[in-house]
Amino acid sequence: MINSINPTDGAQIESYAPHTSDDVDAALSGAVAAQAAWREVPVEDRVKLLSSMAKELRSGRDRYAELITKEMGKPISESRGEVEKCAVTCDYYAEMAPALLAFEPLPSNATESGVVFDPLGVVLAIMPWNFPFWQFFRFAAPALAAGNGAILKHAANVPGCALAIEALMRRAGCPEGLMRSLLISSREVAPIIADDRIAAVTLTGSTEVGQIVASQAGAALKKQVLELGGSDPFIVLADADLEAAAETAVKSRFINAGQSCVNAKRFIVEEAVADRFAELFRDGIERLKIGDPMDPETQIGPMARANLRDELHDQVQRSVKAGAKLIIGGRPVEGSGYFYSPTLFDKVTQEHAAFREEMFGPVASIVRARDADHAVELANDSEFGLGATIWTSDVEKARRMSRTLDAGAVFINGLVASDARLPFGGIKKSGYGRELGSYGLREFTNIKTIWIGPAKG
Repeated sequence: MINSINPTDGAQIESYAPHTSDDVDAALSGAVAAQAAWREVPVEDRVKLLSSMAKELRSGRDRYAELITKEMGKPISESRGEVEKCAVTCDYYAEMAPALLAFEPLPSNATESGVVFDPLGVVLAIMPWNFPFWQFFRFAAPALAAGNGAILKHAANVPGCALAIEALMRRAGCPEGLMRSLLISSREVAPIIADDRIAAVTLTGSTEVGQIVASQAGAALKKQVLELGGSDPFIVLADADLEAAAETAVKSRFINAGQSCVNAKRFIVEEAVADRFAELFRDGIERLKIGDPMDPETQIGPMARANLRDELHDQVQRSVKAGAKLIIGGRPVEGSGYFYSPTLFDKVTQEHAAFREEMFGPVASIVRARDADHAVELANDSEFGLGATIWTSDVEKARRMSRTLDAGAVFINGLVASDARLPFGGIKKSGYGRELGSYGLREFTNIKTIWIGPAKG
């Protein structure tokens, strides 16, 4: 059985029977048949499904948000925002996909040669628990608009969300079989990746799982998009607006109890302003309200699973033992549930786990830099390369610095966030490929050249 556990109190919510091998076989065959018909539907008609998906998301927002919060613990206000973001993304592609997928003629070509964007087929989506609706819909909206089908293998701790997404899609008018959720174990994924009925794979998850999936998909010569771990740098230069930077730093680090790949994790601050920034950062952390995630006033809920909290605490203890300066927090919260106290380190160095490893929870690390060049050097000294932030009053300087940072996105004087209009993804061990924007829409297409020679009379 697959059990859904409430991380707020550790109680079981529901128990689900896993799908059998026959269920999986039927789902794959059904998806292939449905996608063969779906690809023939004009994109102008396909996007009507996306508009319907947006309406279903909004009409059931509170119900879906409550399910998200109960299964993985994020504050209810954040869960509602997650559902709305899914709807906004569906609306975006409903409007923009026809133009973005339109035939691209070659410049100055009288024979109408050019490029078309054909769907690849059925895509296996292996999705995580931290944004259980958003991670699926940011993939599904562009993939379906492009004419693909989808099989969802969701994280084991959010089975209710997985089934709710499938039911939502059915109510939105998704053709029968075009999208299915499979409740299966991780060990059952490899044969699905290898199955000829799967055309491509997308994964959001840890770097370790990404390496496994990449090797399996690579062996089958299948396209992959991987959005993996991150240890995003948040650079604060001496001329920055420290109050604004610190306020954003708190939000950037502690959204979803710090359980996001694009949470800022390493706060790299010029030495001249590091003491003041640390004070402001600590003040902001102390104002955070920790508690029942169903309370609209709560800002920090529990971590999603007990083992995740244990792993985080081990990283904290190793960092303390190695000499990182613990300013606040650093321990699990007593009582029921998987809560961890919001934690701040200062004077973190490259030898500490808090610098070197991804801290997937409510732990922030201040790293002191001599100057801007040293800040970039520290930022790039990581196996990850997802997002990055620069805070400074000299925007042109920040533009130049942004070109030297190892990251898929750099935000200047702002919070790193995904946006349907912009490509999202990383480099190095943060993965490859892009989601969202025009680039994400075309990831699961065959970018096909059609060349037409002059007709002979």
